[in-house]
Amino acid sequence: MKPNLSLEIEGATVRFGGVVAVSEVSMTVDVGEVVGLIGPNGAGKTSLLNSISRLVPLSAGSVHVFGQNITKIAPYMLPRHGVARTFQVVQPFANLTLRENVAIAAMFSLKSLPKLEAMDRADAVLERTGLTHKAKMLPAEVTLADRKRLEVSRALAMTPKLLLLDEVMAGLNHTEMDAMIHLIRELQQEGTSIVVVEHVMKAIVAVCNRIIVMQNGKKIADGNPKSVLNDPTVVAAYLGQRYVDRQSKTQSASVSGVQK
Repeated sequence: MKPNLSLEIEGATVRFGGVVAVSEVSMTVDVGEVVGLIGPNGAGKTSLLNSISRLVPLSAGSVHVFGQNITKIAPYMLPRHGVARTFQVVQPFANLTLRENVAIAAMFSLKSLPKLEAMDRADAVLERTGLTHKAKMLPAEVTLADRKRLEVSRALAMTPKLLLLDEVMAGLNHTEMDAMIHLIRELQQEGTSIVVVEHVMKAIVAVCNRIIVMQNGKKIADGNPKSVLNDPTVVAAYLGQRYVDRQSKTQSASVSGVQK
């Protein structure tokens, strides 16, 4: 693994029977970099994230984090390698308060963490994510946006060096989204490396240094946000080749008219 990389994936392939969800994807994330992972529904983004976090096994390829090969380690060991993630479908412990949910995440990430210390860490994280005033409430008693923040809080309680975020912006209003963007920027400034799987382009452009695009399980683009989002291949993946062809004809006609 090259120096200054928090994540290096080489030839990642994930198969479910005869279906290839991820096909020979390679990517890197520098230390302190925020990388967006985007693509149409079914592109393989979450499957790739699941393979990094060891929820599904790789059929081929390898995953290294901070120089360590984690391709075959048990999922519960990931936090001890500095990796934490959120999930698109939020599933907190329904019978525990927000504070207790976050404290359990803290205890899960470290061996023999005393309960009092875990609770203190939970308090600090909840203050950062704006949930202190709801710490004693149950997940069912708070909004979807608060449950999203709870999911991020649980991940942050593991003190990750590499954070994998799976659609944490979905369902948020503009104010809530701006708060989440601010938090991600703060984490990056502190040196946390982040992979963001997201459909909300405003958020992707606002926080990402680089964007990787997937389609049909394959990586089709990798670069800075402006160049990637203007790439005809990427536009075609989202809007269809007919749209690209139509735009090309319109631009050609416009140039021709100017020349005349």
